[in-house]
Amino acid sequence: MSIHAVKRSQCHLAWDKSIPPVLYVASGETVTFDCLDASNGQIIVSSTSASLHNLVLSQLDQVCGPIAVAGALPGDTLRVDVVALETANWGWTALVPGFGLLADEFPEPALKIWSIDKENGSAWFNEEKGIKIPIHPFAGEMGVARGVDGAFSTIPPYNTGVIIDTKHVTVGSTLYLPIEAPGALFSIGDGHAAQGDGGEYLHNKYHACGLMTSKDSPLCRGTAIETPIKVTVRLTVVKDKSYVKTPHYQTHVVPRSNGSDAGDEYYCTTGVGSEIREAARDAVRHMIVFLIAEHGLDRIAAYMLCSVAGDLRMHEVVDMPNYVASLFMSVSC
Repeated sequence: MSIHAVKRSQCHLAWDKSIPPVLYVASGETVTFDCLDASNGQIIVSSTSASLHNLVLSQLDQVCGPIAVAGALPGDTLRVDVVALETANWGWTALVPGFGLLADEFPEPALKIWSIDKENGSAWFNEEKGIKIPIHPFAGEMGVARGVDGAFSTIPPYNTGVIIDTKHVTVGSTLYLPIEAPGALFSIGDGHAAQGDGGEYLHNKYHACGLMTSKDSPLCRGTAIETPIKVTVRLTVVKDKSYVKTPHYQTHVVPRSNGSDAGDEYYCTTGVGSEIREAARDAVRHMIVFLIAEHGLDRIAAYMLCSVAGDLRMHEVVDMPNYVASLFMSVSC
């Protein structure tokens, strides 16, 4: 059991290496965070769509921390093992004016309050129509402080992590983050009970529910079921993975093309940038470097392996100015 804990009130709204740590831990220790939802407590169970008119956008997407890890130096890598995660028994999904890939087509606010059945791992979207959403809890924001001076919004993703918004980094998964500031200064938040990837998984999930035909090809953000979470992570400084320049992670939760989850272990590299194609190219480049460093392949062989065994996906397509693309590779391939 973790002996370190961070309260909901110990949070911040910008990534800034000058923010004093709320906690100092040794490498390899675990920390439990009690995190409010992404609205910072502005949305509650009794909220309605009308409540969104009073939503203070500057208070969204707070993160708990930061945590200073002993021995963490710029150039090192922070290993984040997700040990445990529990959602609340409720959550919300909203259309917030000005947010989202189709914001111009959905200008009116809308709010759905969900009842989360944690015992059965699901939440009803529409019980009458038989539409049930499986729960895959994760924290949308996990990151470390940037090495440059200044305060940076918690909303867009950066190479140091932050809002990577991927359902694959859940309990049992390991995230690797490049350290740019002494102590790493790790923070976490933005609890999700469920969310699709930037396009492909949303298609697969709704196709499996019978809501979409094979000719449909949506490109939209899988809006999350936002929820408060309690999450425990183990923070370890790694000295021999200096090739990690963007978030990398290892996971067993990777959806197949038919919408089911595979049980194999996968390693994932990401690309983060202001242009989606370049972010995708970077994700492949980072996988090539990983295969060279960890498996002894030459550059040409690594690129060939990426082309025949890698799965390229989009994770983040709405939190401007940056996108997040990823390349999955089966560890057993």
